[in-house]
Amino acid sequence: MASSQTGPPIVSEEELASLALITPAKTSQYSGSRVKALIQILQHQLDQQELVKEFMALEHLKPSDNCLVGKAPENRDKNRYRDILPYDKTRVVVGENQDYINASYIRMQVGDEEFFYISCQGPLPSTVQTFWQMIWENKSDVVSMMTQEVERGRIKCHKYWPEKLGVPLDVGRYQLHLENQQYLEYFHIKIIRMVESETAETHFVRHLKFTHWPDHGVPHSSEQLVRFIRYLRAVHHKGPVTVHCSAGIGRTGVLICTDIILSLIENDLPINVSNIVKEMRLQRHGMIQTKEQYLFCYKVWLEVLQGILQLHGSQWQPEDPRDHKVV
Repeated sequence: MASSQTGPPIVSEEELASLALITPAKTSQYSGSRVKALIQILQHQLDQQELVKEFMALEHLKPSDNCLVGKAPENRDKNRYRDILPYDKTRVVVGENQDYINASYIRMQVGDEEFFYISCQGPLPSTVQTFWQMIWENKSDVVSMMTQEVERGRIKCHKYWPEKLGVPLDVGRYQLHLENQQYLEYFHIKIIRMVESETAETHFVRHLKFTHWPDHGVPHSSEQLVRFIRYLRAVHHKGPVTVHCSAGIGRTGVLICTDIILSLIENDLPINVSNIVKEMRLQRHGMIQTKEQYLFCYKVWLEVLQGILQLHGSQWQPEDPRDHKVV
């Protein structure tokens, strides 16, 4: 697998493969015959197109709030797409003047834990400074980029990060230093040191760019995205995880939904994809844009369970007959 870096290696493929492994407890609803039954149910649902109806039902969800700030004349040019705007109540407010950026806070419950994200559009040339100010003020230590800068000849995101070691990028009050980087086959890692020019205070950000999302549709398999997300989760320590694609609702929604699914499996908690998407959409309108993206979330769930079965199936025999109930 191709990998290159400009400093010491940040992570190995072996470490990524190890991170991707989820080992449920023997009593988990994701172990034994229960996981086999759940795999059959998911395969049937995917084969019968039942889940397309489930996705279509979500389309009737009405907007939960107004988007007046995003629609204001002075903010129009700060939106990449005029019809994709943050709700007023969940928008990320930047600076003392409550400046506008097309970004929303997303809070998701995983058992007793709250997973906290910023879901935003890909920065425009005019919003790069505000983007980094948002990262600084929220002390977000992971940025997940789910798009290329240009796809199918269309600009999807402005290049907003430093590219060379020793050549800092100045953005407003902040100087961005590239400390190290590594190019894996399917994602790039950049470690960026932010320095506030007046105080010399620093903040480190790990910029993770997923490069294997096809221009059209969804990835062929879930393996690479699962490794990417599990790495993201392992290196995240404080602040919200910042996620963006171009509009901040499609691939961004898939990443958040998949992150939640993986954590629910790991914590032996029930999964309801429809409710996860509903909860996201109440906080940012239109999260997960297409039925293909919605079905892909189910495919990730299915393939992770198949991986668990393949890895641990032989250890689950014989079982107590009472374990044969699907929870």
